[in-house]
Amino acid sequence: MRRRPLLLFLVVAAVALVPWIGFLLISLPDQYQTRHWRLAWVGFDVALVILLALAAWFGWRRRRAAVPLLVATAALLCCDAWFDVVLDWNSDDRWMSLATAVLVEIPIAVVLAVRARTIVTARVASRELTVHDIELVLGNPAARRLLTLLGAQVMTVDELVAATGLSPAAVRATLGELSLAGYVEAAGQGWREVPLDLRAPRPEDIAEEDRPRFEAFWDAKLAHELNLFRRAFRHPERYGPWSQGSRARLLLTRAELRRFAEEYLELLGRYQLLHAEDGGDGDGEVRAVALRFYGFPEDLLAAESDGGPGGASERGSERGVPVDGPRPDGL
Repeated sequence: MRRRPLLLFLVVAAVALVPWIGFLLISLPDQYQTRHWRLAWVGFDVALVILLALAAWFGWRRRRAAVPLLVATAALLCCDAWFDVVLDWNSDDRWMSLATAVLVEIPIAVVLAVRARTIVTARVASRELTVHDIELVLGNPAARRLLTLLGAQVMTVDELVAATGLSPAAVRATLGELSLAGYVEAAGQGWREVPLDLRAPRPEDIAEEDRPRFEAFWDAKLAHELNLFRRAFRHPERYGPWSQGSRARLLLTRAELRRFAEEYLELLGRYQLLHAEDGGDGDGEVRAVALRFYGFPEDLLAAESDGGPGGASERGSERGVPVDGPRPDGL
């Protein structure tokens, strides 16, 4: 409902511009002398420089604000190319203006627009957790070890053999299984982890014979994560700047909570994809960082009498609230 006034305004504006363009086509002279010509073009280029610098800064900081800046910069470059070519067409500079537009301004504008689209539309591959995933991650220590090593860097088979002590045949076989499941992929001469969003299936979608495996997996995973959280909370001095955290209490509707969870997953996915492309900021050590988001109704949790691990957290999962980020971290 909120979008309709804006859409209506855009349609009316587009229709209203048609007769205005016709009026300009008839009434404007072919030649026109004006003042402040230098100020107009210098000011335009200053604005272009500012937009390029801001887009670079926000892109480096992985801020979503880079998207409108990239789009605006691409639009200004197209405008610059258009006016340079049209206004210089009858002058000695027309071929220079045309070459600059075709070889520099328009290609850069296309690159910026494509990059903005990639930031907006790029998504981490997503699928539901299966029994095979549980067996591969939970039941295979070699697979867990390889995922941990590949989570921070690209490594060759020889490097993985040296780091794990496994035989080359065992490393290759495990990498093959992980690749078929979508966890890793070949990268040149080595292997790297693939960003993957594993979602917990809805309880009603789990086959009856598979329920014990899923329940055992979730119980063990929750116990493991609670142990890690307890140790990190008690000894924050061990991690220094590597340890960050916060908690909040918000008044949300179910729809707002769902949107919050979607934005959280989008943020995680964007960082993973950007890091996979450029290797991060390049300003130091890269480590696998565990991130967790839990959302549940506070009053409902307070009313729980059993205090078991299956209450509010499972209900949050059923509403689509993620209990894990995109990284398949296993145990």
